[in-house]
Amino acid sequence: METEKLFRTKTGFCHILPDKIVLTREGKIGEIANITVGNSVTRILIIYSIFSLALFYFSFSIFKTGQIFQSILFFLLGIYFSYGIFNSLNNSATPIIERRKIKSVKLKKGVSGLTRTRFEVFFEDTNGKLKKRLIILPGTLENGKEEEEKAVKIMIEEKLILN
Repeated sequence: METEKLFRTKTGFCHILPDKIVLTREGKIGEIANITVGNSVTRILIIYSIFSLALFYFSFSIFKTGQIFQSILFFLLGIYFSYGIFNSLNNSATPIIERRKIKSVKLKKGVSGLTRTRFEVFFEDTNGKLKKRLIILPGTLENGKEEEEKAVKIMIEEKLILN
């Protein structure tokens, strides 16, 4: 009897075990993810905050010189980054999720050539807070359709998502 099921992700592999989900990083993309994100999204949120503040500053500076169009453009980009920050506050980069702590798993289909298909795993962390872990699947150029079908089949078999 098989106790572990495995599928590829954007940065490595997802191991579905009877008691937990383990995400591992492999190759160059996995190494870069380890350096930039690690097991926390705090560093990325700080970088986004700096970009957002800089865009608002440039928007105001340019507005004072009378360049309205560029000012509005920078302001809208600042709002976009701020929106991303607030949407990501409850995200987690934890590599291990206990299955008993999982509240729900949602499949978000990607738009071919634009976005990647992903699973959103909602779980309770060690502090009892509801967190979201994204499991991003490989893209179109990396045999993404076949990997998506395999991953969805595994998630349904393991009763993590409903079909």
